Amino acid sequence: MGLFDRLGRVVRANLNDLVSKAEDPEKVLEQTIVDMGEDLIQLKQAFGQTLASQKRTEAQYKQALKDANTWEQRAKLALSKGEESLAREALVRKKSYTETATTLKEQLEQQSGQIETMRRNLTALESKISEAKTKKNMLIARSKAAKANEALQSTMSGLNTSGSMAAFERMENKVLDMEARSQAVGELGGSSLENQFAELEAGSGVEDELAMLKAQMTGSAEPKGALPEGETKDKATPKDDVVDAELDDLRRQLDNL
Repeated sequence: MGLFDRLGRVVRANLNDLVSKAEDPEKVLEQTIVDMGEDLIQLKQAFGQTLASQKRTEAQYKQALKDANTWEQRAKLALSKGEESLAREALVRKKSYTETATTLKEQLEQQSGQIETMRRNLTALESKISEAKTKKNMLIARSKAAKANEALQSTMSGLNTSGSMAAFERMENKVLDMEARSQAVGELGGSSLENQFAELEAGSGVEDELAMLKAQMTGSAEPKGALPEGETKDKATPKDDVVDAELDDLRRQLDNL
C-alpha cells in the first residue's frame, strides 16, 4: 500500500470520527425530516409537471385524430367531385395526422405509467415522512433521557460519597463522645451529692439508734438530742411511749421469773 493511500485512509478515518462525535441525534433527525420534506415537495412538483404534460399530450392526440378524420372526409369529398389529385393529397395529410396520433398515443401510455409510478412513490414517501416524524419524537425523547441520565451519573460519580459518609461518621462519634462526657459529669456531680446525703442519713440513723439503746439501758425515755426541732423536752413523743411500753413489758417479764 502506498504512502498516499495510507495517508488518505487516516484522513478519512479522522474525519469520520469527527463527524460521528459532532452528530447530535436531535439535530440530525430534524434535518432528516426537513430533507424528506424537500424531497416530497420536489416529487410533487415533478408529478404535477408530468400530469400537465400528459394532459397536453392527450389534447394533441385528440386533435391529431380529429385532423386525420377531417382530411379523410375531404378526400372522400374530392373523390366524389372527381378531384382525384385533391383526394390523394387529402389522404396524405390524413396519414400524417394518423401517424402523429399513433406517436402521441404511445407517449400517453408511457406518461400514464410514469404518473402511476410517481403516485405510488408519492404515497410511500408521505407515509415514510409520517412514520419518521413519529419515530423522531420517540428517538428525541430517548436521547434527552439518555443525556439526563448521563449527566446524573457524571454528577454522582463526581461526588466523594465515601469521604462524605466518613465525615458524617466522625461527627456522629464526636457528638456521642460529647454526650457521654456530659452524662458522666452529671453522674459524678449527682453521685457526690447523693453520697453526702447518704453519709448524713447513715450517721443520723446510727446516732438515733445509739441514743435509743442508751435510753433503754438507763431507763430514760428522753434521750439527749432525740427531741424534734421546735419541741420542748417535757413533752413526750410517740417514740418515747413505744420505748416506755417496751421497758414496762421487760420489767413484767422479769418479775414473773
